[in-house]
Amino acid sequence: MAWQSKLIGRLVNELTKMPGVGRKTAQRLTYFLLKAPEGYVENLARLLNEVKQHVSPCRECGNLTEGEQCGVCADDTRNRRLICVVEEPADLTLVERTGEFNGVYHVLMGVISPLEGIGPDQLRMAELVNRVQTHQAVEVIVATDPDVEGDTTAYYIAKLLSPLGVKVTRIARGLPVGGDLDFADEVTLAQAIAGRQEIGK
Repeated sequence: MAWQSKLIGRLVNELTKMPGVGRKTAQRLTYFLLKAPEGYVENLARLLNEVKQHVSPCRECGNLTEGEQCGVCADDTRNRRLICVVEEPADLTLVERTGEFNGVYHVLMGVISPLEGIGPDQLRMAELVNRVQTHQAVEVIVATDPDVEGDTTAYYIAKLLSPLGVKVTRIARGLPVGGDLDFADEVTLAQAIAGRQEIGK
């Protein structure tokens, strides 16, 4: 595009690599940043660098945190015998916002997806087994998305944990099939957690 600055074009292209950002959104963000005060842009760039340098996975659950342990894992009032398994840190935030869960979390950092070459070994499955044994968990709630990959992952977890005698449940179908947790409102998600069912029953 001869009429467009090469630098602007490069920024738009980079922004489209972000999840959920199409070309039109990338262009809007680009022009917003260009019109924004210089201090805002500098602060944003500095903050992005700080987040990248200082935020890392919690050593226990995999949630993103600035220290070795996230706030949930460091909270002694949480029920460590109740573990909610989620795909990504963003899903943990959504479940936490419902106020319906007082256990701890386990972030898989993805789901089983053979088409994308992601198997159980690429996810935090071994760590999950270790936590179930260490905390003598009585229930593991699988809160993966209600789609093919999420269901496959849920059934794999149920089979994996079966020898340990722990109850493995799946959040109820209050969520639309094929949907993502991030598009569910807090009430729907809270109802899905409250109405969870044991996998395979």
